[in-house]
Amino acid sequence: MLLFKKSFLDAIRAGEKTQTIRLWKWRRMRAGQRSYIPGAGHILVDAVDAVEMGALTDDDARPDGFDTAKALRTELESLYPEQLKAGYQAYRVRFHLIEPPAPDGACP
Repeated sequence: MLLFKKSFLDAIRAGEKTQTIRLWKWRRMRAGQRSYIPGAGHILVDAVDAVEMGALTDDDARPDGFDTAKALRTELESLYPEQLKAGYQAYRVRFHLIEPPAPDGACP
Protein backbone atom coordinates (compact mmCIF):
# COMPACT_ATOMS: atom_id res chain seq x y z
CA MET A 1 0.00 0.00 0.00
CA LEU A 2 1.20 3.52 -0.80
CA LEU A 3 -0.05 6.39 1.33
CA PHE A 4 -0.37 9.93 0.00
CA LYS A 5 -1.45 13.29 1.35
CA LYS A 6 -5.08 14.05 0.52
CA SER A 7 -3.94 16.97 -1.64
CA PHE A 8 -2.48 14.49 -4.18
CA LEU A 9 -5.46 12.13 -4.48
CA ASP A 10 -7.37 14.09 -7.15
CA ALA A 11 -4.26 14.24 -9.35
CA ILE A 12 -3.68 10.50 -8.90
CA ARG A 13 -7.31 9.70 -9.78
CA ALA A 14 -7.05 11.98 -12.85
CA GLY A 15 -3.87 10.24 -14.01
CA GLU A 16 -1.82 13.43 -13.61
CA LYS A 17 0.37 12.18 -10.76
CA THR A 18 2.01 8.99 -11.96
CA GLN A 19 5.05 8.70 -9.75
CA THR A 20 6.29 9.16 -6.23
CA ILE A 21 9.74 9.45 -4.72
CA ARG A 22 10.18 7.36 -1.57
CA LEU A 23 13.16 7.03 0.77
CA TRP A 24 13.72 3.43 1.80
CA LYS A 25 16.53 1.39 3.30
CA TRP A 26 15.94 -1.10 0.50
CA ARG A 27 13.65 -1.37 -2.53
CA ARG A 28 10.16 -2.18 -1.21
CA MET A 29 8.31 -2.46 -4.52
CA ARG A 30 9.02 -3.90 -7.95
CA ALA A 31 7.77 -3.36 -11.49
CA GLY A 32 4.66 -5.39 -12.23
CA GLN A 33 3.50 -5.34 -8.62
CA ARG A 34 -0.09 -4.42 -7.84
CA SER A 35 -0.73 -2.13 -4.90
CA TYR A 36 -3.39 0.14 -3.46
CA ILE A 37 -3.63 3.85 -2.74
CA PRO A 38 -6.37 4.61 -0.19
CA GLY A 39 -8.69 7.22 -1.65
CA ALA A 40 -7.48 6.64 -5.22
CA GLY A 41 -7.66 2.94 -6.01
CA HIS A 42 -5.58 0.03 -7.21
CA ILE A 43 -2.34 0.67 -9.08
CA LEU A 44 0.13 -1.27 -11.16
CA VAL A 45 3.76 -0.36 -10.55
CA ASP A 46 5.45 0.35 -13.88
CA ALA A 47 9.01 0.89 -12.64
CA VAL A 48 11.06 1.34 -9.47
CA ASP A 49 14.42 3.02 -9.92
CA ALA A 50 17.04 4.28 -7.49
CA VAL A 51 17.58 8.02 -7.98
CA GLU A 52 19.84 10.68 -6.55
CA MET A 53 17.81 13.54 -5.08
CA GLY A 54 20.37 16.11 -6.16
CA ALA A 55 20.11 14.92 -9.76
CA LEU A 56 16.31 15.30 -10.00
CA THR A 57 15.23 17.77 -12.69
CA ASP A 58 12.05 19.78 -13.24
CA ASP A 59 11.04 17.12 -15.79
CA ASP A 60 11.40 14.50 -13.05
CA ALA A 61 9.26 16.57 -10.67
CA ARG A 62 6.21 17.12 -12.91
CA PRO A 63 4.86 13.52 -12.94
CA ASP A 64 5.19 13.69 -9.16
CA GLY A 65 2.86 16.70 -8.99
CA PHE A 66 5.48 19.43 -8.55
CA ASP A 67 6.44 22.27 -10.90
CA THR A 68 10.13 22.18 -10.02
CA ALA A 69 12.73 19.79 -8.69
CA LYS A 70 13.40 22.27 -5.89
CA ALA A 71 9.75 22.08 -4.75
CA LEU A 72 9.91 18.28 -4.87
CA ARG A 73 13.14 18.16 -2.85
CA THR A 74 11.68 20.59 -0.29
CA GLU A 75 8.65 18.31 0.16
CA LEU A 76 10.84 15.22 0.48
CA GLU A 77 13.02 16.95 3.06
CA SER A 78 9.93 17.77 5.15
CA LEU A 79 8.49 14.24 4.84
CA TYR A 80 11.67 12.24 5.38
CA PRO A 81 14.09 14.15 7.66
CA GLU A 82 15.16 11.07 9.63
CA GLN A 83 15.57 8.92 6.54
CA LEU A 84 17.71 11.58 4.88
CA LYS A 85 19.94 11.81 7.96
CA ALA A 86 20.27 8.02 7.99
CA GLY A 87 21.31 7.95 4.31
CA TYR A 88 18.31 6.06 2.95
CA GLN A 89 18.13 5.59 -0.83
CA ALA A 90 15.59 7.57 -2.87
CA TYR A 91 13.46 5.47 -5.23
CA ARG A 92 11.24 6.70 -8.04
CA VAL A 93 8.07 4.60 -8.18
CA ARG A 94 6.16 5.00 -11.46
CA PHE A 95 2.60 3.70 -11.48
CA HIS A 96 -0.81 3.91 -13.11
CA LEU A 97 -4.32 3.29 -11.82
CA ILE A 98 -6.01 0.02 -12.75
CA GLU A 99 -9.50 -1.30 -12.32
CA PRO A 100 -9.82 -3.71 -9.43
CA PRO A 101 -10.56 -7.28 -10.49
CA ALA A 102 -14.18 -8.33 -10.58
CA PRO A 103 -15.15 -10.20 -7.37
CA ASP A 104 -15.93 -13.45 -9.21
CA GLY A 105 -12.89 -13.20 -11.50
CA ALA A 106 -15.07 -12.39 -14.54
CA CYS A 107 -14.01 -9.67 -16.94
CA PRO A 108 -15.97 -6.41 -16.55
